[in-house]
Amino acid sequence: MIPKYRKQFNQEFSQEKYKQFKEVLKEKSGIEPGFRISESPLFLTKDFESKLINASESIIDQIKNLSSELLQKAVPDNCRVPNDTAKPHFFTIDFGICKGENGEIEPQLIELQAFPSLYAFQRVFEDTFCEIYPFISEIRNKIPFESFQNYLKDLIVGDEKPENVILLEIYPEKQKTAIDFVLTEKLLGIKTVCLTKIKKEGKTLFYENDGKLTEIKRIYNRVIFDELDRIPDLKTEFDFREEVDVTWVTHPNWFFKVSKFLLPLLQHQFVPKSYFLHEFPESEALENFVLKPLFSFAGSGVNLNPTKEITDSIEDKENYILQRKVTYEPIFEDINGEFSKAEIRLLYIWRENDERPILLENLGRMTKAAMVNVDFNKKDAIWIGSSNAFFAEE
Repeated sequence: MIPKYRKQFNQEFSQEKYKQFKEVLKEKSGIEPGFRISESPLFLTKDFESKLINASESIIDQIKNLSSELLQKAVPDNCRVPNDTAKPHFFTIDFGICKGENGEIEPQLIELQAFPSLYAFQRVFEDTFCEIYPFISEIRNKIPFESFQNYLKDLIVGDEKPENVILLEIYPEKQKTAIDFVLTEKLLGIKTVCLTKIKKEGKTLFYENDGKLTEIKRIYNRVIFDELDRIPDLKTEFDFREEVDVTWVTHPNWFFKVSKFLLPLLQHQFVPKSYFLHEFPESEALENFVLKPLFSFAGSGVNLNPTKEITDSIEDKENYILQRKVTYEPIFEDINGEFSKAEIRLLYIWRENDERPILLENLGRMTKAAMVNVDFNKKDAIWIGSSNAFFAEE
């Protein structure tokens, strides 16, 4: 979208630099990413950034005006965790990069969640792009690294000692996002702990830290609670539904409350019309909509071409939405003259005493397939995978 930066990047790009880029990421973390790294960043205009911010601020306003009673309806009874909070610590919003009816490139909301994303990794990712391609530094994120680090320390560690704060995940070493866990440890001085290793005495939780049983006072939660039921023979001392003396960052109930559950309630020119499946009006044409389960992760269960036979066969229709299709515009030119499409995720944090969330970083995802998922691309495709967006004047 910005010819100046796209042309310079494509001229400077080489497979050797791409290899170097991945090697630097590995050096900084000690492990390789469990997901594909795109060869290219996204170069987007300041005008497009303004549209993103405008839509996001409107969405935040609308969510702030929703009643707590309505939001509580989103939490399944079997997943309800005690000691809920008034607001989430994290807020992420995904937009497709699309072409509007007037021919202009515009964002269209895909989904949103109050669940942490790759905050630590994306900052390192952005820094690495700037190291390998120094010309990008002139349009990089304006938040200095030290400020970025302090924001996350304030949010996640708070007033506790780092040894009393953990990043909680289930089998973290097996997760595709393990590189983010490692970089979070380096950034904040906390440990990553598997749910199966947590010890419980009364309402107090502990983990083994360098051979010593250490109390847990804050949990940076990366476990998607409703997925635990799908793990066979899972043995833990601690159940999320028990009342324990910890501060959740963020509270697990928010995973459900800010989710696709809210899409039918939001209104904005960059928010595609959505309906709960059981409320889908006969006046709408099914072929214009995408079917999505309310609580799925990484695009699982999404049907791009639902039929009446499929929707009629779904028994729990209240747990699905139909969202109007949007058309991702292939505007990111690769070195072969082919074009990729992309989504961008805005990564906000919401500190307890702040009136509004703060935008810290972004995460890009590039594709040449129908869905923004690397698994759907051809094996030799380039300009696909995880990326980062930079904004500049045209």
